Amino acid sequence: MRKTSRTTASLALAGVVWLATGAAAQPVLTADDAVKLALQRNSQIINADAGVLDARGGVHMAYSGVLPRVSLGYARDGSWTKDSKGTDLIAGRALASNVIEAESYATMPSLSAQWAILDPSALFGLGAARTGLKSAEWRRRATLNDVALEARRQFYEVVKAARLVGVSTNALQLARDNQKRVRVLFEVGSVSKSDLLRAQVSTSQAELDSIISVQTLLVQRDGLASFVGIEESKLGAVDTSLAVTVRTYDEAAVLREAEQERPDLRAALLAVKSAKSSLSSARSKYLPSLTLAGNRAFDTKSNNSSRGESQDLVTGLMEPTDRTGSRTTESLLSARIGLTWVLFDGLATSGQIASARAQLLRAQASHDVLIRNLAAEVHEALLTYQQVLAGEAVARRSMDFATENLKLTQQKYNVGSATILDLVDAQVQLQRAESQLVSALAAIRVVEARVERVRGRGV
Repeated sequence: MRKTSRTTASLALAGVVWLATGAAAQPVLTADDAVKLALQRNSQIINADAGVLDARGGVHMAYSGVLPRVSLGYARDGSWTKDSKGTDLIAGRALASNVIEAESYATMPSLSAQWAILDPSALFGLGAARTGLKSAEWRRRATLNDVALEARRQFYEVVKAARLVGVSTNALQLARDNQKRVRVLFEVGSVSKSDLLRAQVSTSQAELDSIISVQTLLVQRDGLASFVGIEESKLGAVDTSLAVTVRTYDEAAVLREAEQERPDLRAALLAVKSAKSSLSSARSKYLPSLTLAGNRAFDTKSNNSSRGESQDLVTGLMEPTDRTGSRTTESLLSARIGLTWVLFDGLATSGQIASARAQLLRAQASHDVLIRNLAAEVHEALLTYQQVLAGEAVARRSMDFATENLKLTQQKYNVGSATILDLVDAQVQLQRAESQLVSALAAIRVVEARVERVRGRGV
């Protein structure tokens, strides 16, 4: 059992070397590199880009309601008649006509245009679409900031996990060394059996902590790789430095900057304006619209032939009516201007107005929530920053105390005034202090990114 435990721990330590340093051939990944990858590959960015593209398509569709439509046509017509009978009155003479067979052909190129000169609903709809496009672009910027923040948070989780792997590795080595010394002391009778068992338990716990830390690092690396959109094997080494520069923030200035620069606020405000325009567009359907249309046919050619006979109903004489002809028209121009006023459309307009009102209510509520919570969000972010700074100061003092305490305990142990267990306890305290300091430094970097996102500078 002891051999299996040591083998497992050895495998964990072998993994530490590769995970903490990465493949030598691959460049070191920094937080900025992780953000760049995420902004290129993350699915949230792709969805935001699709939203902008969709909004741009909506603008093009809205333009179709206010711009003229022009089409070019080419038609070839043909008609065939057989055994058509009837009566005609020509110059006071009643004639019974009988068309035995007839056929005609025509070729007609044409150019037609239609333009809604005045359509209030289409004009308001165009305004709503253009404002909606701007809102989608600002939503994309907000998504960029959110993705950048999450990429940095996940990156520093990896950094923290890698640093903690180093701490647990050192702790494991110390625990093994202490166990060897306790065993030697036990064999010469200087310590009791319980002291040896306690040292063995400490070693086993250190081995377990080492394995857990490696597993945590693997999980965090997988999470980062998934978020930035690459395979974990291609992630390579990460920059595990955690240099921190203390910053001073003026809450009032940060709040003013957030009110002016936050892309989600701008997107929400534009969404409200777009919803208002959509409501005006729906209401304008009750107004009349003015449309101008025109058509020009040019170089029209037609051919016709018919064979028949007619009978004078008074005299009873039969006369043949065989005819053959062709006609070419150089240009044929027609125009139309029309006023359309829909008086009743089966409540379709009423339904569109209700839907537009609901959209406006949702957009206004979303905007109001952002405005209402903005000051609290800024205040909370800055308080959290002060909290993690205080936590880092406490962790650093604990680190200094644990380091000094270990030195003193080592000196006492060397002169025989402290036991090996006292030395082990001092080493454990130092390990915990190192872990707390690493966590505090990583938390500072994450909260710094959060403050930048709150003020609208996420990318």
